[in-house]
Amino acid sequence: MITISHLIKSYGPTRALDDVSLTVERGEIYGVVGTSGAGKSTLIRTVNGLEAPDSGTVEVDGTVITGLTGPELRAARHRIGMIFQHFNLLSRRTVAGNVSLALEAQGLPRAARRARVAEILDLVGLADRAGHYPAQLSGGQKQRVGIARALATNPSVLLSDEATSALDPETTASILQLLQRLNRELGLTILLITHEMDVVKQICTSAALMQRGRIVEAGRLRELLLTPGSVIARQLFPLGEAPVTPGATVLDLTFTELTAHDPVIARLAREQGLDIGLLGAAIETIDGVQSGRTRLELPAGADVARAIASLRAQGIVVEEVAA
Repeated sequence: MITISHLIKSYGPTRALDDVSLTVERGEIYGVVGTSGAGKSTLIRTVNGLEAPDSGTVEVDGTVITGLTGPELRAARHRIGMIFQHFNLLSRRTVAGNVSLALEAQGLPRAARRARVAEILDLVGLADRAGHYPAQLSGGQKQRVGIARALATNPSVLLSDEATSALDPETTASILQLLQRLNRELGLTILLITHEMDVVKQICTSAALMQRGRIVEAGRLRELLLTPGSVIARQLFPLGEAPVTPGATVLDLTFTELTAHDPVIARLAREQGLDIGLLGAAIETIDGVQSGRTRLELPAGADVARAIASLRAQGIVVEEVAA
């Protein structure tokens, strides 16, 4: 659905994108996560042609975006919706007027515009706010207007540029639920950028980690969770620093649906006669699958190699974090 190949983009001596390649499958919710300055915003702006890369290509739903100009680029953008962090609403236009903007640019007749705007506002839960102005809306309602505006032209792809970072946690959750519903009901492919791993955790099926203009890790979340050393997996389940008891060994266990309900720790303690300490645990539903991370302390004198082999034989990812 979205194929990004070897993108390079520089601003003077600063390389914002450094040979970036990424593939987003149709129907995915794909998150690109990283700190400020990692290149996330530049990346997403190349997808809809707001930024032109120095080299490389971007293809969206069969159309190569890079290199398009004028009417061809405008036509391509109608198939790519975009929602922004700070809403970008016109204060002198009503909610309906803001949503109607893209339809006016398409030259759609007034009656058709009104019907489409009413349909979209109902979809995002703002049917009763059509005549309100942005100043009369809450932050969450403003973002819903932004989403409605992005959907007005019936795009196949929705891009989200830090769409929840200016919202409180409760409102963020409601916006993420809306995006999930749109993905499910409309078949939208969603590419979002964020610096919040919780956003990735809640709604994404795949993710990429950007650092200094490069993608350092990418893939399906389920697969990353089972990849030893995965930075994204660690950040999805942060357990903090590992305390070390003299002579003891600390292990981090990452598991998915195959082992989430199994009494693996009790079994290990019983079979090997160990007094195992539980130092931390976190369990979440990731990509529809119950997954988690647990930190154990094996006592001095334990056969660590045997314990690790036993756990890995059950499909658990095991990392020795302190000894």
